[in-house]
Amino acid sequence: MSSASSIAISGLSAAQWRLASAAHNIANAATPGFRRQVVQQETRADGGVAATLERVPAPGADLAGDIVGQMMAAYAFEANLGVIRTEDRMVGSLLDLHA
Repeated sequence: MSSASSIAISGLSAAQWRLASAAHNIANAATPGFRRQVVQQETRADGGVAATLERVPAPGADLAGDIVGQMMAAYAFEANLGVIRTEDRMVGSLLDLHA
């Protein structure tokens, strides 16, 4: 797998974590004592991102933040899929040149 693909796939994975975490937080917002989950991302030395899931220290809901998190995940899905599609077109063009 190429570098662009692996970077995009790591971005898709992080977006999935963000979407799942936000959905979990929204579903449990009314649960007494519930502590939200947050996704922390950091760049990897080989490219892409690593995502980890953490709980906030204090209980409480942040519905607006979780809805924004879902929207951010949707945009991240689109952007990373765009990278994969572009790479696919570029490789196809290169193969056409050699045919």
